[in-house]
Amino acid sequence: MIEIELNKITKNYGLKNILNEFSMQIQAGEKVALIGQNGSGKSTILKIIAKQENVDSGTVNIKNGAKIGILNQIYENEKEDITVKDYLYKSCEDILETETKLRELEKDMSIEKNVDNLEKLVKEYGKIQEKYLLMGGYEIEQNFKKLCSKFYINKQLLNQNYNLLSGGEKTRVNLAKLFLAKPDILLLDEPTNHLDISSLEFLEELVLEYKGSVLIVSHDRYFLDKVVNKTILLENGKENIYYGNYSYFVKEDEKRTLAQFENYKNQQKQIEKMKESIITLRKFGELAGNEMFFKRAKSIEKRLEKITILDKVNLDKKSIDLKFSEKIKFSKDVLKIEHLEKSFNDKIIFKGVNLTLNYREKIALIGKNGSGKSTLIKIILNLDNEYQGNLKLGNSIKIGYIPQDIIFKNENLTILDYFLQENKFTEAEARCKLAKFGFRKENVFKKIEKLSGGEKVKLMLINLIQKDINFLILDEPTNHIDIDTREILEEALKEYNGTVLFVSHDRFFINSVANRILNIENCEIKSYYGNYDDFINNKNLN
Repeated sequence: MIEIELNKITKNYGLKNILNEFSMQIQAGEKVALIGQNGSGKSTILKIIAKQENVDSGTVNIKNGAKIGILNQIYENEKEDITVKDYLYKSCEDILETETKLRELEKDMSIEKNVDNLEKLVKEYGKIQEKYLLMGGYEIEQNFKKLCSKFYINKQLLNQNYNLLSGGEKTRVNLAKLFLAKPDILLLDEPTNHLDISSLEFLEELVLEYKGSVLIVSHDRYFLDKVVNKTILLENGKENIYYGNYSYFVKEDEKRTLAQFENYKNQQKQIEKMKESIITLRKFGELAGNEMFFKRAKSIEKRLEKITILDKVNLDKKSIDLKFSEKIKFSKDVLKIEHLEKSFNDKIIFKGVNLTLNYREKIALIGKNGSGKSTLIKIILNLDNEYQGNLKLGNSIKIGYIPQDIIFKNENLTILDYFLQENKFTEAEARCKLAKFGFRKENVFKKIEKLSGGEKVKLMLINLIQKDINFLILDEPTNHIDIDTREILEEALKEYNGTVLFVSHDRFFINSVANRILNIENCEIKSYYGNYDDFINNKNLN
């Protein structure tokens, strides 16, 4: 049964055409990924289905009576102040109202003396109780506690004002709210943002067990591989549909692209031959003075005019030139930590940590939120000196660092001015380098304060790779960047001759880059050689 049907919908923002006769169907129970570059219109499609935005043309059909739940990337504040606990319970008001009726009937039955009246109350109670059972009323408290636990919504957070929460806290709270409500259709816009690996695995379980239809916008390829059975690529406002997960899409999309490229080449050859024939026939006509040659030439011209020219296919979509400097000096021991002890008030973060990072290692630092990942980075960067133990960097080590929350000193600068200020380039050289990162033409005059999160990451990266660094530290480098850019970054880091230490919850990214895992658990840092899948296998064996 079809739950969602979009038929040739178009959507424009001013002069910009976002969706161009986009169509798709989602069947009951399907788990579907909607992927595409940043700004391609993925979030717009979710908002159209949720009736938060309208279409300019085309039709949107949703199954009658279907209840829709949406996780937006950004949540507006509630009109009135409300605690997180009350906000969560708003999602199941119908269940709570039914429960209140049951409590009232129980009270009435306990004091009713008339047998006939009591019998009526018992029958009514039975009907409402059956409704309450079907609604999942008896599991609501259990679900509430489980969801709060897995999404790190503790008692303190439950009593906070919802409007005062951070973006990450609102994401976790709204995920819990959605799964409490159990709508027929789930629309998830970047649901893995702000989640640690433990919460990601729990979210995977929830989506896989979910009986309704789910449409997901995400850059988390590992997550998509786990949960979806259909992938829709949104490109140039149109859809390309693949009946499989993300990895299946990658293989099939490569085949499709190659086939389109061959079709384009063949058509170009055909067009050239037809043009050559037209020229030849006209020459013959002039030499022979025969009108028949001109008629044949005209006939071919008409056929040529009727041909629908295929778009040129770009076989190299990953156009960003992300290569770190090869002028790297190094020492074998890049970083040595001995007997590290760290605590905040009464909370112990690290206890007796001994650790050595070596040249050319690609190290993923993982652990639950609050386990100390960012704290360790601050200690290495000498931004936190309140600890016990010894920390020593190797000879000639030069650190390059990209933080999770990128803040530029002067965000009123344009991209070009910032890059010129940071590097000794001529304007022509700077614009050439920026163009390789997608900052072309008038875009270089865009102010930094107007850049998206992904654009800020790219600007930091292009500046960083101009330096002769040999120890890269990256805190959540894949936040805010699309899949194409993630893949470019992966290749660059694999080819990089220095040492990389990075914090990430992107398991696909970790698998691709890391050859060593550092897992923070119970105030210790345990080392595992290999990628994320190797780490999981080693843990399971132990």
